[in-house]
Amino acid sequence: MKTREDKIFQTSGHIVMMLLSACAIIPIVLLVISSFTDNDTLIRNGYSFWPEKLSFYAYEYIFRTGNSVVHAYGISILLTSVGVVSSLVITTMLAYTISKKYLPGKGILTFLVFFTLLFNGGLVPTYMNYTNTFGIKNTFWGLLIPSLLMNGFNVLLMKSYFVTGVPDEILEAAYIDGASEFKTFYRVALPLAKPVVATIGLFAGIAYWNDWQNGYIYLTKRTDLYSIQNLLNRMIQNIQFLSQNSANISNANVGLAAIPSVSVRMAIAVIGILPIILIYPLVQNNFVKGITLGGVKG
Repeated sequence: MKTREDKIFQTSGHIVMMLLSACAIIPIVLLVISSFTDNDTLIRNGYSFWPEKLSFYAYEYIFRTGNSVVHAYGISILLTSVGVVSSLVITTMLAYTISKKYLPGKGILTFLVFFTLLFNGGLVPTYMNYTNTFGIKNTFWGLLIPSLLMNGFNVLLMKSYFVTGVPDEILEAAYIDGASEFKTFYRVALPLAKPVVATIGLFAGIAYWNDWQNGYIYLTKRTDLYSIQNLLNRMIQNIQFLSQNSANISNANVGLAAIPSVSVRMAIAVIGILPIILIYPLVQNNFVKGITLGGVKG
């Protein structure tokens, strides 16, 4: 039976979590409403949950400016899918390897993974290496490979789960039954690590979906390979360029008047985050289990 103190603590906790949830949800709601607000009204009255005039022109502008948003979405979906699968394969196999107690050189491998969290080669050497040695410039690989294919934090997170969440007795039973190391990993350890696999898959998916830097650096000619983030970023840059140089461009004021310069930014943000908002609830349960990293229960 709960005591009065427990009820007060639980109620207080619920109130705090409701406030924190509201702080996360209210800006997103305001963002969506602003994207459907008339641009002139938004400039005149500012952001509001109850705008005077609704308008779909920001979305019409995005989809009718000659930029293939649908094609960019396809590139982003392909990039995210391939990136998540590749990242999970590399991360799980490396993490399982360094989680073995009697692995020769385990300390060195773990140190090398941890070292990548502290230092990197720098932007210029990395760029020269990827472009001159691997030749990924202006290719799909330029979006996939640099910096995001595997993350040291994800490897150490999964390694901790294999150590604390997968009992050695189960692995030893698989060895006794004649299972090979790979079969034990694939049939025994990996299914038990489903929560952390879903968590790391979500981390990798968000990283690939939101990434625009690789496309900005490595795609200098192949604009047809732009992901949705690269395309939307270019649209914002074009609008900013027109706004800053309107005095030097003949008839610029006429063209700028037709551009929803403020509301289009809100619409661009909505288009960029919409898939993440839709997918996150599907993996939420595993995500919560994965970040807690529960130990072996007796």
